[in-house]
Amino acid sequence: MLLKPRTLLPLFLGISLVSNGVAAFELPPKTEGKYCDTPSRCLNPMTQQGMVTSPNYLATQAGVDVLRSGGNAVDATIAVAATLAVIYPQMNTIGGDNFWLIYNARTGELRGLNASGRSGENATIETYTKRGYEKIPARGYLAANTVPGVISGWDAAYRYATANMSNSLPWESLLASAISYAENGFAVTPSLHYWSQINTDQQDKEFRDLQRFAEFKRVYLTAAGKAYNIGDTLKQPDLAKTLRIIATQGADSFYKGDIANKIVADLQANGGLLTQADFSQHKATWVTPIHVNYREYTAYNLPPNTQGMASLEILNILNNFDVKSLGEGSADYYHLMVEATKLAFADRDRYLTDPDFNHIPLDSLLSKRHGQQQAVQIDMHQARVEVKPLDPKGDTVWFGVIDSQGNAVSIIQSIYHDFGSGIVAKDTGVLLQNRGSFFSLDPNNVNHLEPRKRTFHTLNPAMLMQNNRPYLVYGTMGGEGQPQTQAAIVTRIVDFGLSPQDAINAPRWLHGRTWGASSNDMKIEGRVDKGIIEELKKRGHPVKVVDDYTDTMGHAGAILIDAKTHLMFGATDPRGDGLAAGY
Repeated sequence: MLLKPRTLLPLFLGISLVSNGVAAFELPPKTEGKYCDTPSRCLNPMTQQGMVTSPNYLATQAGVDVLRSGGNAVDATIAVAATLAVIYPQMNTIGGDNFWLIYNARTGELRGLNASGRSGENATIETYTKRGYEKIPARGYLAANTVPGVISGWDAAYRYATANMSNSLPWESLLASAISYAENGFAVTPSLHYWSQINTDQQDKEFRDLQRFAEFKRVYLTAAGKAYNIGDTLKQPDLAKTLRIIATQGADSFYKGDIANKIVADLQANGGLLTQADFSQHKATWVTPIHVNYREYTAYNLPPNTQGMASLEILNILNNFDVKSLGEGSADYYHLMVEATKLAFADRDRYLTDPDFNHIPLDSLLSKRHGQQQAVQIDMHQARVEVKPLDPKGDTVWFGVIDSQGNAVSIIQSIYHDFGSGIVAKDTGVLLQNRGSFFSLDPNNVNHLEPRKRTFHTLNPAMLMQNNRPYLVYGTMGGEGQPQTQAAIVTRIVDFGLSPQDAINAPRWLHGRTWGASSNDMKIEGRVDKGIIEELKKRGHPVKVVDDYTDTMGHAGAILIDAKTHLMFGATDPRGDGLAAGY
C-alpha cells in the first residue's frame, strides 16, 4: 500500500492565505480543533523570536529568560535542564544521563550528543551473582552502578555552542535559576507530590519504600517521612552548594574534584561499585544522528545505545501504508500503530546495547526494504501475539528549544525509574540514577553487564527536518511509550494535519509496560470511543482502559517551525506540569 504524500494544511495552524501568496497568521479560537475539550489551553503559542517547551513551567521560564537575555538555544537548554534537575527530581537530576540533538543554523549541521554514563570498572556479572542476585536491584547502592552523564552533556554542548554559535552567555549564569530554586526553595507540584507519595509505600519494601534510605528521606520527605504536600516549599541546600561549585569551577569539578570524591566515598561506604577512576575517565560522546525518510520529511534520532532505532523503524514501516485513509483515531489507526511498534521492538530487543560491545546492523534495520518486509507482516484484522512480556522502563523529561537564529535543540534527561536508585550521595544533594539496573546478569543477553559499558537506553530525542532545516522538534518521557508517542505526534501532524497542541492532546495508547511493572497489554485512554475499543479487542488486543489524561502515557512536547514565516508553534502536554512559551 503506497501512501499519497501530503503537506500540513495551513488551516490547522491558524493561517489564513491571502491573494499575494503570503501567509497571515491569526490566533485560532479556543474552540477550534478536534481535541479542544481537554484540560490544556488548546492554543499553539506562537512566536518569531524563540520558543521553549518543557514539562515544568518554572523550567520553561528559565529558558525563555536566557533567550531574552541574548543566549542561544544551547544556553537556554542548559538553563532548562539545570532547573528541571532541581524542581523535577522524580524524573531527572544531575545524577542521571542526557542525550541531545543540536541543529546549528549557521552551518546547517545536525549533531548528536550521547551523555550517558558507563558502568563502573568493578561492575561485573560475578559481582552480583556472588552476592546472591539473579538480577541487578532496582533501588539502592548496587543500582547506582553507572557514572552520571548529565553534567558532561551540559559541558560538551556548551563548549560546542561557544565555539560554533553566536551569543553564548557565561556558563555560571546558566545555572543561576537552578541554584536559586535549590537554595531558596520552590513550590511542590502535583507531579512531585504524587510520585513522592507513591515512593513512601511501606507495603512495597523493595521498590517503593524509598524512605528507608536516610539521605533520600532527609532531602525529599518531611521529618515524619511523608511526602511534601502540593504548594509546600522544598529546599535542597546541599544540592545548591554542589551546583554553585559546578557553576564556578566547571564540569570537571563534578568528575575529578570534591563532588566526585564525596559521591564515591558514600557509595563505597555502603557497598557500592563506582570508583574515582570511573568518574575521572567519563566523557560525553559526539555521535552521528540516524534517520529515515517519512513522506516529504526526514526523521532524525540518536543511534544506539538509545532506542532511537525503534522510533525510526516505526515510521519506516508506516511509510508503506496510506495512514491518512485509515482516519485519525480509528480502530485501524490504533491497530496499525501498535502492530508496527511490535515489529520495531522485536528488532530493538534483539540488537540494542552499547555498539562498542556488539555490532548493530543499522543500515539494514533502517532500510526501505526492511520497512517493506516488516509492513507485509502486519495483518490489519488480527493482532500479533507476543511471545514474551515487554520489560519495564523508566522516567525522564524531554524538552526543546529554538532561538531567534534558528538553532534548535531536542534533548532528553533522565534517572531511569522515578527517583532513580533512591540514593542521595551524602553531603552533595545528588540523587543517583538506577539506569544500570537494566543490564542483564545473563551472559547470553545482548545487553548483559560488563565493565565500562553503556546500557540499553530508552531515551531518544527526535527532530523532523524539511529541506534540511528543522520542521518539528519533538519528544516525550515514558520509556516504552517514547517511540509510540513520537509516532503518534508525527502521524497526527504530517498525515492528518493536526496542530502540535492537538496532536499531543489527542488520546494516546501504550503497548507494553506500565510504571514499575512488566505488562503486555495495550493501555488506551478512556476518551477513545467504546466501539473502537471493542473492535480492538475483537482483533486480539488485550486492551486496558486507563484514565482520560494519565501520565502513564508520558509528558510530550513539540515545537513546529513554519519555514516561510519563521513562526514557531509550541505545545506541551496536558498530562503534566509543563509550559510552552516564547518571547
